[in-house]
Order: sequence, then structure tokens, then C-alpha cells
Amino acid sequence: MDDRFNTIAGWALGAGIVLLGATLVTGEIFKAERPEHMGYPINGVVEESEGGAAEQPIAFYLQTADATRGQAVFGRCTSCHTINQGGATLTGPNLYGVMGAGVAQHSPGFAYSEPLRARGGTWDWETMSEWLRSPSAFARGTRMSFAGLSDPQDRADVLLYLNQNGGRLTVPPPPAAGAAEGNDTALATNGAAPAGNEASPAANAAAAQANQIATNNKQ
Repeated sequence: MDDRFNTIAGWALGAGIVLLGATLVTGEIFKAERPEHMGYPINGVVEESEGGAAEQPIAFYLQTADATRGQAVFGRCTSCHTINQGGATLTGPNLYGVMGAGVAQHSPGFAYSEPLRARGGTWDWETMSEWLRSPSAFARGTRMSFAGLSDPQDRADVLLYLNQNGGRLTVPPPPAAGAAEGNDTALATNGAAPAGNEASPAANAAAAQANQIATNNKQ
């Protein structure tokens, strides 16, 4: 009886060892690692740059904007918007003359979402660029499902195309080159001023001593 029990126990222990080894080997073979890039890239989805250069103001990209390119990019919007004067309202409002109009006020008969109405302001270059970059970030809760245009040049092209269709805005001049460096230079210059002021008391003291010596000599 004891021999039979020992045999069964030995087989059970051996099976357990084999199972444990198989589990460890399988785990190493099919070990899951976090991918370097999560998910799949989707056209139009805005992604934050990883330490990349900061985006220039939209006025910078408007200097080389092209309305023909903008019309091509706007093709992504035509399932929801018309842009011809007097065009129909689709899922979104007609966009003729939207540039320069009030936010959520361009088409009075259209039921704009509350988050967009709450933004207020005017559809100027910067505001429309921000909206096109990421509608969901511009007005959280908006019904606009478009992911956005991450490329600032694409946005500038579309803005110019929109403005040529009933818009009332003037293309802004390019941003002043070296404005930031100029500010840094001014700060450095202003920062150096106290050093000159600190030397003044010493000069005054020397002058006072010279005057005192001259007075004593006269006496």
C-alpha cells in the first residue's frame, strides 16, 4: 500500500514540475512587451509632438498658404458642409462667409452645440486655426466629430480658402522675426543697469573726500 501511495505521489509531483516548467517556457516565448507606438496612425488625428519644435503662429503659415490646396483639404469636410453662397445646411452649417463672423452665430437657423456657443468671440485666423486643429479640445462636448488637422500648413491653406468664399479678413503680416531674441536682449540690458548704479555711491564718496581735502588745504 505504501509503495502504491509513493508511486502516485511521485507521478503527481513529476507532473507538477513538468507543468511549472512548461508555464515558464511559454511565458518567455509569448512575453508581451509594450509597443513603442500605441495603436495605428489615423489621418487627421492630432498628436502632441515629443519635444519637437513649437508650432509657429498661424500668420507664419498664411504667408505661403494656397487656396487651391485648401480646397483640396476642404474636400474632407464636404460630407457635412457646403461653402457656396446660399448652400444647403447638411450635418453642419453652410460655411460661406464664416471667416470674420461670430463663433456659433454665422448661421442663425443652425442648432449649434452649447459648448461652441459658450466659446464666444469671432472666427478670426487664430480662432479658426485652433478650432480646425482639434474641435474637441476647442469646445469640449461639441458634436463636431472631425478629428482635426494637425499640419498647420494644411490649416492655413483651408483658412485662406474659407476666407476667399465670402470671408472678410485680411491676411495678417508675418510674425516679427527675432522678437523673442529682442526681448531677451532688452532683459539682459536692463539687468546690467544695477551694476552701474552700484558704482555710483563709491564715486560719490571719492568726490566728497576730495572736497574735504580741498577745504582743509584752504584753511
